[in-house]
Amino acid sequence: MEESSDLYDMHETNGSPPWDDHDHRCLEELDNVECLRRKIKFFFMNPCEKYHARGRKPWKLLLQIIKIAIITIQLVSFGLSNQMVVRFKEENLMTFKHLFLKDYVNGGMDMNAVYRQADVYDHIDYVLEQYGHLHNITVGNHEYEKNGTFYNPLTVCQEFYRNGTIYPGNETFEIDAQVKTDCFNVYPMDHPSLREALPNFKLHFKRMLSVKITFVLKAINLQTVRHRELPDCYDFTVVITFDNRAHSGRMTVDLESDVEINECRDWKVTGASARNIYLTVLFDCFIIITCIGSFALCARSVVNGIHLQLEYTLYSRNQVPWSDKLEFLNGWYILIIVSDTLTISGSILKMEIQTKVLTSYDVCSILLGTGTMFVWIGVIRYMGYFRKYNILILTLRAAFPNVIRFICCAGIIYLSYCFCGWVVLGPYHEKFRTLNTVSECLFSLINGDDMYPTFNHMKQKSSLVWIFSRVYLYSFVSLFIYMVLSLFITIITDTYDTIKQQQQSGTPTSELQKFLSGCNDLPNSGMYRLDENKGFLNCCVSRCRERLTSEA
Repeated sequence: MEESSDLYDMHETNGSPPWDDHDHRCLEELDNVECLRRKIKFFFMNPCEKYHARGRKPWKLLLQIIKIAIITIQLVSFGLSNQMVVRFKEENLMTFKHLFLKDYVNGGMDMNAVYRQADVYDHIDYVLEQYGHLHNITVGNHEYEKNGTFYNPLTVCQEFYRNGTIYPGNETFEIDAQVKTDCFNVYPMDHPSLREALPNFKLHFKRMLSVKITFVLKAINLQTVRHRELPDCYDFTVVITFDNRAHSGRMTVDLESDVEINECRDWKVTGASARNIYLTVLFDCFIIITCIGSFALCARSVVNGIHLQLEYTLYSRNQVPWSDKLEFLNGWYILIIVSDTLTISGSILKMEIQTKVLTSYDVCSILLGTGTMFVWIGVIRYMGYFRKYNILILTLRAAFPNVIRFICCAGIIYLSYCFCGWVVLGPYHEKFRTLNTVSECLFSLINGDDMYPTFNHMKQKSSLVWIFSRVYLYSFVSLFIYMVLSLFITIITDTYDTIKQQQQSGTPTSELQKFLSGCNDLPNSGMYRLDENKGFLNCCVSRCRERLTSEA
């Protein structure tokens, strides 16, 4: 009895009994769970709910709205400038074909071929003559390339087998497969004909593979001056090819132009101000600053989500499914981060193009175009806060894994038809000549386009192949239109019905949703507000203690 009384006195002098410490620990654990639940629920709130919960301004939402407007304006401005560049390239290519290809007609495929030896010499002679009189015949500002004070020559190269004797009548031949190339230079100011410039030039038609005429012309794109932009200087490497690799008696003639855009060495523009260029560069700097701010805010939200995911995993003792872990990793924020990175890179490149440091129009257009596309796709995230739009977004997200699996299976069947059609129908149908055209043709058939011409253009030179083509095309159309597309639509429809039933029932479908369902505090209840002297966790603990005390 004395020991027990001493023990009682000891507890009385020390303060609270031992079971009170146990209750205190239980209260702390319960408080921590409530605070974690409230922190996670606040993380998944939309900007309006966060404003009511803590009074936090929706800076990310406002920044995205501003960014969409300014990036779209930037893209439209650059697109109009890029169209002038593309138009200048295409029109120059058409000009070169009319200047240097004899009897060229727009769209005339058969006119770009020769069938007689004399015609080949005439076409080469025509190119040399037109090239020598370029200053007198062109309506553009084309000029020869110079190396110092001298003009660079035009080059005529003939590729042919080194040795060969071919006798089709006797069905015998002897040929050396090694290819030899002979090249000759012709200077433009001499105005010679082929016989005068190259008296010893002879074409070996039996062994010849090709004849290539190469020269470089320079031009300046002056149409940008009207838009208060500095013009670019262009180098057009023109290659005219007489292709005889088939040795079929038909030698095709083709002209290609490789374009290199350079900064003009010396320029002077009068009657126009460079103010527009400086304003455009300043506007691009403002876009870069806006994207950096958006990048920082979205990166901070991604980091906060990872921290909350780790806390929730620690609370659940590492028994959290991957679907719940991925809920904390907001894909919309990652999409915006990628968009900001592309836009910043494209804007820097655009500034260098505007100041004529670089001329990479294609790379800049890809960066700005993709960045703008991602920005507009990111708007769907904010439309998801409306209930009628939210079910569509949830359906797309839930059906995405099943859609990917379905596409993988259907893609295997699609590739099998592509390879089969290319090998069997390629020699008899122009739409099956290459794998690329086969894929485009079959994809058009899936969408119901160009069906009759695909069936009708099949050459009936082989009855066996013609019958096979009918079985091939009918089976493909039946399989993909009536089965594959129907199954694809069924996957989307079933997911939509499932999501709709879940929203109507209101029952949580994941462990994370069940965990959050324990918090019934509304955003405007004041339970989420931060204390200036305490952190969010301490504020939650104090409020939880007040609630438990009132319930007791």
